[in-house]
Amino acid sequence: MWRLETAIVSVVFAAVLCGAAWGVTAAAWSWVPDPVLRYAWWVPGLYGAYAVAEIAVAPSWRYRVHRWEVTADVIYTRTGWLSRRWQLVPVSRIQTVDHKQGWLERLFRVATLKVQTASHAGSSTIEGLDAADAQRISEELAARAAELRDDAT
Repeated sequence: MWRLETAIVSVVFAAVLCGAAWGVTAAAWSWVPDPVLRYAWWVPGLYGAYAVAEIAVAPSWRYRVHRWEVTADVIYTRTGWLSRRWQLVPVSRIQTVDHKQGWLERLFRVATLKVQTASHAGSSTIEGLDAADAQRISEELAARAAELRDDAT
């Protein structure tokens, strides 16, 4: 899903860059510097090369480094590319638990679970969960947070 999502965004952005390059070269404005006119098509080409590398590498790398775990007392998430971010969210601090499914997620039968606390820094997101697991986990977390609500003060 991440690979297809990246490919769709890359194709749209490359089309915009191609349209801009075509517009600059076709209009032949006198105020546009000659090197810009000569190398205008390099921008979409270089972005295309970058996009191919991103589509090939990013989803696999993301799958290897992003982790999550839900225990009775805490939700643990790890994210990051070059620098890692470990986050522990106590279940007693949870205010809302949402799961959402975009059109691409529905196609792959996965969902995103978002756990929010009063602190923005305490909120956590888990992407790519099986849709049934996301629903089950969100219901369990909501019930567990309601049980522990008195301990959070």
